[in-house]
Amino acid sequence: MFTKYLWIFFISMVPLIELRGAIPVSQAMQLPIIPSYIVCIVGNMLPVPIIYLFARKFLEWGQNKKYIGGICRFFLVKGTAAGEKMQSKVGRGLFIALLLFVGIPLPGTGAWTGTLAASLLDMKFRDTVIAVMLGVLLAGLIMMAGSLGLFTAIFAATGK
Repeated sequence: MFTKYLWIFFISMVPLIELRGAIPVSQAMQLPIIPSYIVCIVGNMLPVPIIYLFARKFLEWGQNKKYIGGICRFFLVKGTAAGEKMQSKVGRGLFIALLLFVGIPLPGTGAWTGTLAASLLDMKFRDTVIAVMLGVLLAGLIMMAGSLGLFTAIFAATGK
């Protein structure tokens, strides 16, 4: 059983998959939902401080390198432009916007992307970690409900 928990822990650390993929995998492995939820949250949050502190520095360092320069420039330009656009729309609501961006489990959203965006926008470290943590908790609850079939039961009960 410990091996199964290690699997979901590491799956929840993978960019783009994160706990959005790890929680359904935990249910496919027939693990208890609450311990799985906790393991997936820890695994998903572990890279956040590292991403915040080093991703921007790595992208700035790598933008002039021969082999990685193009992709680093792409992420810097696109990330900064998207962040500035979002910031101009939400203004002071950036914390809530980040929380919802991370918390609503859609493709391309999540802790990795949200933390990188916050780093490029120069959000405070503390605010970033709290918003991302709340977003990860929300995404985990949504995925847990979906994995347990609660959405299907609600729609079946309402006849929609």
